[in-house]
Formats: sequence, structure tokens, C-alpha cells
Amino acid sequence: MSADTLPTYRSEDQLRQLVEMVEVARSMPMSSTVMINREEVLDILDDILAHLPDELRAARWLLKEREEFRAKAHREAEEIIADAKSHVAHMVQRTEVVKAANHQAISIVDEAEAEARRMTHQAEDYCDQKLASFEVVLDRLSKTVAGGRRKLAGGIAANELGENPAPAGVYDDDDDSDAAAFFDQELD
Repeated sequence: MSADTLPTYRSEDQLRQLVEMVEVARSMPMSSTVMINREEVLDILDDILAHLPDELRAARWLLKEREEFRAKAHREAEEIIADAKSHVAHMVQRTEVVKAANHQAISIVDEAEAEARRMTHQAEDYCDQKLASFEVVLDRLSKTVAGGRRKLAGGIAANELGENPAPAGVYDDDDDSDAAAFFDQELD
């Protein structure tokens, strides 16, 4: 396991820990809501947010690696083309030899260009998939955190108005269907 993948695994483990906390939390009598330790959940979320830049750095590294891969493929294609041209120049002795050389050079160039396109598409597809995965995780995490903050703010506002808010740390499964869906996902 490289150092670049460590923050991703750490964040994933922490998210799974949050899921487990909600799954094993004690239910309120005659209700689908549960009680969890707000401080513990907020500490885990803060730690996850603190490590997000490492995951973004890993995404930037993937983009840089893709560009280097494309440049290398382009250089290799140019070298193959230059080799083919040089090969053709040495075969100019007879007409039949020249025809065969031209045909072979065109074939080599076509194959090299096709291989370079294929390698470029594979690199772009791979990077796009990884970036899309990061985007989904970050979006869902952001929505989950925003929902938690709204509930926290609603509880504080209700306390100030003298209303009887829901106990701190209680989640209603119906309101957090996005959060539940987020924690059910599997990362690649």
C-alpha cells in the first residue's frame, strides 16, 4: 500500500465507523430514530474533512500521471514514425522494394497512431472514472455534513425559542435517505 492511498483508506474506514455507530445505536422507544454521541461523530467527521486535501492531491497526481503517459505515448509514436521514415529511405534501391517499404511504413504509422490513441483513451477513461468516484464521495459527504449542520442549527434555534427539540445526536432515517445511500456505497 503506497502513501498516496493511505488517506483514502483512512477516510473510508472512518466513514464505515460512522455507519457502524448509527447501526448499533440505541433506538428511541416506539420510534425509528436513534441516539448517537454527537462529539464522537463530529470528531470523526472533522478528521475526515482534514484528510480530504490528501485525497484531492491524489486526484491531481492521477491527472499529472495521465499527462506524462500521453506525452510518453506521443514520443513513442513519433519515434516509430521516424524509424519507419528512415527505414523507407534505405529501401529506395528498386521500385518493388520502394513500394513494399511505403506500404510497410504506412502500416507501421497507422498501427502506432492507433496504439497511441488507444493508450490515450485508456488513460483518460481511467482518470475520469477515478475523478468521478472522488466527485461522488465528496458530494455525498458534503450533503451529509450540511444536513447534520442543519439539524444541529435547528436544535439550537429550538432551544433558544424554548421548544422541546429532539435529543442531541438523533437521526431520522426518513430525512437522511441521502446519507444512508452514501454509507451504503462501495468504493473501488
